[in-house]
Amino acid sequence: MTKVPYKIYLTEDEMPKAWLDLRGFMQEKPEPFLNPATLQPVTLPELEHVFCTELAKQELNTTEKYIPIPEDIQSFYKMYRPSPLVRAYNLEQKLGTPAKIYYKFEGNNTSGSHKLNSAAAQAYYAKQQGLTSLTTETGAGQWGTALAMACAFFGLDLTVYMVKISSEQKPYRKEVMSTYGAKVIPSPSDTTEVGRRILAENPGTSGSLGCAISEAMEVSMKDENCRYVLGSVLNHVLLHQSVIGLETKTACDKYDVKPDVIIGCAGGGSNLGGLIAPFMAERLEGKNGIEFIAVEPASCPSLTRGKYAYDFGDTGKTTPLMKMYTLGNGFIPSSNHAGGLRYHGMSAIISKLYSQGYINARSVIQSKVFDAATMFARCEGTLPAPESSHAISVAVDEALKCKETGEEKTILFGLTGTGYFDMSAYMAYNNNTMTDYVPTDEDLQKGFDTLPKI
Repeated sequence: MTKVPYKIYLTEDEMPKAWLDLRGFMQEKPEPFLNPATLQPVTLPELEHVFCTELAKQELNTTEKYIPIPEDIQSFYKMYRPSPLVRAYNLEQKLGTPAKIYYKFEGNNTSGSHKLNSAAAQAYYAKQQGLTSLTTETGAGQWGTALAMACAFFGLDLTVYMVKISSEQKPYRKEVMSTYGAKVIPSPSDTTEVGRRILAENPGTSGSLGCAISEAMEVSMKDENCRYVLGSVLNHVLLHQSVIGLETKTACDKYDVKPDVIIGCAGGGSNLGGLIAPFMAERLEGKNGIEFIAVEPASCPSLTRGKYAYDFGDTGKTTPLMKMYTLGNGFIPSSNHAGGLRYHGMSAIISKLYSQGYINARSVIQSKVFDAATMFARCEGTLPAPESSHAISVAVDEALKCKETGEEKTILFGLTGTGYFDMSAYMAYNNNTMTDYVPTDEDLQKGFDTLPKI
């Protein structure tokens, strides 16, 4: 058999021409979004007040398995895609494992992450609709950076509400967004009604994605030429991110690579959902027995310690209600949390699959995450993002299990991006000042107390 190269690249002709929607393969669909006023399923006209029309249609689709990728978006993708599937030979040697380890690398663009896959699509549809501006939130900054790039390309104005603690820890992320023309505001802020209310209720708060979403939505709802866009969680975002998994599947088939375990970091679920999409589709059809593992931070453990319930997607309680694993819309992660993955809830699709047992979940403390990140950087030559390093940590654990048992499993994980804007976190780790905060049951109960009573 031909040796698998270090990096498997596809040709432009092998890139996906359509996105894959997992809901089309699911016999039991995720529960519908509900209008919080009526508790009835959200309709297309209602969603069109928040999202672009085409994105609203994609959000509500539950039957179509494949959605064609417009040619203009395919052309945009070609600036940085296809991305490589890498055989981690050096990591295997470092661990002394019989396991074969692969990772799909999504850091080959200025945003440094997979987020550009959906940012390009959402900006394109906004432009096609004749809109002039967008608003959004960002946690660690990858999504805001990606959307700033896409909006600059398609000629749209952009306002980004960035989680306050992240804006303080990652000032260079803000400058990249500003360079691409975005207006960046630390959240919660005094520029919106909901921001002022959150500040009054929680003086000195470090912020959360839920807070930032509330502010961005409030601004968008006041301008008919503006729409809100989200970088994770929603169904249409997982749809766009399926290019990751589709490319990965094609590369695996090209060299007869058959994953036994697929691992992805999980905050809102977009990277994980995109990576596993075609593999999970086959699992749902009974064609494979792959183990899928979602890895989340111990400081924001929505899958491993959350509740499966209807909840608001934001702290200001302005979004539709979503059935998901959640810590409660009022949950705010500890300020010493060093990466993204700060969202209180999880994608409805991922939540449904997890509830059915198709996905396993693990949580990892951040010092262990950075142990894995440092090892990876030293032997594989890429400084990984803290988010991605959650997946690396569990991939290492799985490889070491193979070392103990002698199993020759094939392990695949998503390297969602690079960590070059996360040096304050690496500095804390290297200086031994990083702490491992894990919320107590009492801490979590404060968030659960904010769940809507339905």
